[in-house]
Amino acid sequence: MKKIVLFLFASLIVYATFFTEKDRLDREVKRLCATDGGIKVYETVKLPAERFDQYGRIKIQTKEYMKSTDEYYVDYKSNYIIIGNPRLMRINVKIVRTKDGKVMGEFTQYTRGGGDMPGPWHGSSFSCPSSSLGLEALVFVREVNDD
Repeated sequence: MKKIVLFLFASLIVYATFFTEKDRLDREVKRLCATDGGIKVYETVKLPAERFDQYGRIKIQTKEYMKSTDEYYVDYKSNYIIIGNPRLMRINVKIVRTKDGKVMGEFTQYTRGGGDMPGPWHGSSFSCPSSSLGLEALVFVREVNDD
């Protein structure tokens, strides 16, 4: 009986340690997201309809893969705030105009990964905001022809 009580007590300590840190980092993700997370648009660009694909999207290369003729590129940076398990990360995506380096818009996301009980399962994560899908659509708008 004594061994069972000790095992349950040890399990409780391990459980509390893992989930307390994970919850603390989730609260930190929410706080950081409220400070500077989300999408910010500094300038919109009107482009002709032929620049958009059939789904209404425009293709912009990352800085590493852009051609010398590209007018815009995507600058992607990720920085670890806390390394390990759990980890806390800041992701920043910018759309930049090539000719003058002006940032047209940016998306900032904070994410926590890991912090779960060890086991064969995939670790959990928490992000805020959840997606940057709207950044290009907010920076690049289709020109309307008044024919």
